[in-house]
Amino acid sequence: MFAHVSVLLREVVEILSPAPGRRYLDGTLGGGGHAERLLLGSDPDGAVLGLDRDAEALAAAQGRLARFGGRLITRQASFAAAREILADVQWHAVDGVILDLGISSHQIDVVERGFSFRASAPLDMRMDRRQQIDAGDIVNSFDAAELERIFREYGEEPQARRIAHAIVAERKIGPVETTDALAGIVERVKGGRRRDRHPATQVFQALRMAVNDELRQLENFLDSGYELLRPGGRLAVIAFHSLEDRMVKNAFRKWSRSCICPPRALRCQCGWSQKVQLLTKKPIVPSDDEVRVNPRARSAKLRAVERI
Repeated sequence: MFAHVSVLLREVVEILSPAPGRRYLDGTLGGGGHAERLLLGSDPDGAVLGLDRDAEALAAAQGRLARFGGRLITRQASFAAAREILADVQWHAVDGVILDLGISSHQIDVVERGFSFRASAPLDMRMDRRQQIDAGDIVNSFDAAELERIFREYGEEPQARRIAHAIVAERKIGPVETTDALAGIVERVKGGRRRDRHPATQVFQALRMAVNDELRQLENFLDSGYELLRPGGRLAVIAFHSLEDRMVKNAFRKWSRSCICPPRALRCQCGWSQKVQLLTKKPIVPSDDEVRVNPRARSAKLRAVERI
């Protein structure tokens, strides 16, 4: 079993306030840290439905949480499919939802998964290994313009164009097949390593998001994710990327409004009604102590709403 430190664990538990008899959805089960606390807090008869796209993470969480027996239900699936899976397990709604949009420690630490530039491995980065396309396919088949878009949009990489063209030039010699080969190309474009961050960090982040279609998964969930909640139920989302956090913030603001007509509309014609109450006007961020213990938490932002 792999070590995993759940981010903002205390804050998530305080927001979701687990209690006996309640049902919760952990849409990104990962190492099982959030689910474990929800199961403990809802003892003896609360339940958690845990979803994860990664079969290895799912198996590890099942082992960690085996002592809870039938109180934990798991499925290998994206949180974007939560509505269908809730119907499949005959749960009409839940009392709380947690989404932790960060990559798991296991995915980073297991070299052969290809998420990290710290060692040589095939360019993979698939959370769900059942899918066809992997990072190597993108790096070796997308044209320079599309690679630039991915690096700029998902990675906010200022050298996106130069890196994309360097990759295409390298492909004329031979395919870019490993993590260290890709990292080397980025290093040659951007220069030597910085003390605080490897120069390939943003490129690897962008590729991971593209391979796993992460923004579209989140967009699909945020279309009507509030419908998963019972009245009084709460949804907490932890984002690590500015694009993801902006999507969550905008969706929560929309859900909390009583009208979404254009500002200059003379009267309301949208038919919209307020769905939730905002619980976090500003995002909750990790304490200095948490970041010291778990540096991967440093960019986390937690936002939450309550269904009315």
